[in-house]
Order: sequence, then C-alpha cells, then structure tokens
Amino acid sequence: LIAQLKAFGVQPLPEYPDYRQPVSMKTQKKPVQINLSYNGQTFVVKDNLVLLDGNSAQIEAPAVFLGFGTEADFANADIAGKIVFVSCGVEGEASPQQWFYAGRTKRKLATDKGAVALVELYNNAQLPWIYLVGYLHTDRTGLDNSAANTTIIPHLWMGDSGDAQATAWKAQPTDQATLNIVAGEQKKFDVFNVVGMVKGSDPELSKQIVAYTAHYDHVGIGRPDEKGDSIYNGARDNAIGTTTVLSLAENMAQFPAKRSGLFVFFTGEEKGLLGSTWFVDHCPIPLNQIVYCFNSDNAGYNSTAVSMIMGLFRTTADVYIQKACEAFGLKAIDDPAPEQNLFDRSDNVSFAKKGIPAPTYSLGLTAFDAEIDKFYHQPGDQPDNLDYDYLYKFGGAYIYTARMIANAEQAPFWKEGDKYYEAGVKLYNK
Repeated sequence: LIAQLKAFGVQPLPEYPDYRQPVSMKTQKKPVQINLSYNGQTFVVKDNLVLLDGNSAQIEAPAVFLGFGTEADFANADIAGKIVFVSCGVEGEASPQQWFYAGRTKRKLATDKGAVALVELYNNAQLPWIYLVGYLHTDRTGLDNSAANTTIIPHLWMGDSGDAQATAWKAQPTDQATLNIVAGEQKKFDVFNVVGMVKGSDPELSKQIVAYTAHYDHVGIGRPDEKGDSIYNGARDNAIGTTTVLSLAENMAQFPAKRSGLFVFFTGEEKGLLGSTWFVDHCPIPLNQIVYCFNSDNAGYNSTAVSMIMGLFRTTADVYIQKACEAFGLKAIDDPAPEQNLFDRSDNVSFAKKGIPAPTYSLGLTAFDAEIDKFYHQPGDQPDNLDYDYLYKFGGAYIYTARMIANAEQAPFWKEGDKYYEAGVKLYNK
C-alpha cells in the first residue's frame, strides 16, 4: 500500500512521514477468576459473567441500576465511586452486535462520571448466553487505550435469563456490591493504518477534506476447505475495496480535485472496526475539516448489474452516486437487508458516529444467498474467480462519484431525520 501511494505521488501527513499511523493494541488472556456478589447472591466467571474490558480489581462499593444506560439515564445520576448496573443493548434493538457497540458508549459514560465498574445484564434470544460465552470468554485482541491516560474500569456482561436480575434491580435500584477480578496476562503491540493525502486544487475548497477509506485486513488462517486450503485471502472482502480506493488515489494524484483527498486504509476491521475507531479518536486533522467519508467494503456480489451502497439515500450525495453508476452501466441500489443494520457494521460508522456523512460503496449484493455464502469469509474468496469486466465498471463509478463529491459547490450532508444528522449539525456547527 505504501509503495503504491508513493508511486502515485500521494503525500504522507507530517505526523506520519512513513504513511503509517500506529494503532495501539493488546491481547488479553481470559480472566482467571471473577466473583460478583450482591443481595445475598454470588455470580462467577463463565457461568454468569464475562469480562469485556478492565484489569484485576477488588472493589466493594455502592451499586446503582440505570435502566438501559442511555445518555439521559447517566445525565443526572450520581455514580462516582459506584458499580453501575444497566440492561444490555438498546431498547427496541435486538442485534447482539449493536449491543456490543452500544456497550462501548455506556462504558465511556460510566467512566466519565466516575463509576468504578460497569455491569450490563444480558438476555438476548438471538444469541443465548451459552453461545455468547464461547465467543467472549476467550483470549481477545482489541485496542489499548491505556497510553492515552484514560481510566479503564472493569466492564462485564452478566447473563440474565428471563430478565430476573433486571426486574429485581428495577424494584430496588440501589444496593451494595463486591467485585473481585483476577485478570489474565496482557501483551501489548502496534499495528498500523496507512494514511496519505492529495491536496485539493481550489484555494478555498482545498481546506475541506474528503476521506476515502477501506480496510485492508481479512480473517487470516482458518478452517481448511475441501481442498485443504486454510488461507483466507479476502479478494472480495476487502482487496477489492482497497484496490478501488487505491485507484482513486492514483487518479486524484494525477488530476487533483477541488477538495483535498485523505486516503486511509484501516487495519483491524474484522476484529471490530478497530483501525477506524482508532483513527477518528486520534485523527491528526480536526474532524470538522473532514466533510465526507466515502468508504468501500464488500461481502461479495451476486449481480454484476448493480452497485450496493449502504446508506445510499441517507446523504445528499445520493444523486452523484446514482449518476456515476448509471454512467458505467450500473444501477445504484440501497442496502437490501436493512434488518441486518449493515450501515453500522463497517468502518464508515466510526465516522458517522462523529457526525461525518459516511456511506459504504459495495459490490452488487441483492440478497444474502448461496452465491454470497460461497465466498464470504471463505478460503475460496480468490482473485481468480472475480469478474474483472464488472470490477472495471464498479471501480470507475466509485472514482466518478468521488470526483463529483470533491468538486461539488457544497459538500454533501446527512439528510434531515437521519440518526446521525444531529451529530453532524453539532460537528460542523450548522
């Protein structure tokens, strides 16, 4: 990636003269022991508890229940020095993945207000506790925010079949609790995002930046297929997205647009959007100068007549995307599976949460069917079974869209009513 950016004439940022943004990571061995006691009851690791974040701790403190742990729940609560219990997830949202992302927000709210631990009560029929434990009670790799001098409080999920504990907490929202954690060994290391810039040609509009992004990681080595191939190359997910953004970098380095272009290739998407989360939280550029993010990520394709855009009609760039696709003989379609909330499952959402308009441009996926399953996160996702005539059109439409966005008189924005609209208004002081 770096060699290509250099060859194209894409410049490094002063903060990253070698194009590499370090992303601090840690591998945490699973906890040796967890005991949580309150109201005459004791709960233990695996049977009842999993540790999402935090280190060894011995805590005896008042405990308080704050419903679903929304911003409003935290706003007027006195939780300094207390163990906070909340219901897991978001009321009305059943996706366990979204519950996981919501937990990060709750942890920050609890930390900022001085809580000493956060316990989320988990009850979700989509992913029963017995299966969740197999996924979370293991050695895990994630971001290491300790270098930023941030407080890391223990954050746990607690199995709550039938909402028994949540019901009891609603009846008596305060108590005294004891939490003991013996954490596993921790190792720290760095991985890297790759970042480059092309300065815009317009004296004024070049002060605005459009981010063009893709993740370059995949899932590595896994279970062999029937041929014995255990290397998961990830041609569709996400070598195509990476190549699409690289092609735009080459184009814009040769023919700069009015707005500046920021090209970012993320690590750790498959581990939970880690690279993009780190980038927006440690961005060397003020976020309000980044007026748009045009991400490219893919699962696969079952139609060579369309491009699928997650969030097609959520920003005012929809007209550019549709025009560009039409120019290359393709039809732009919106997410065909809104119930899976794909918009919030790729790197674009890291930008969207900050208020930056950010759809994801994807291959022609019209439904999750056998053709998608054949290649998605499989060893068979190889470059020798791709339709390159289609990819030429697909990449060309991305480049044309990007140029229209970068040259537009006004930067595209969220459409009013979108769930990230207010964050955008706040970010850009509209």
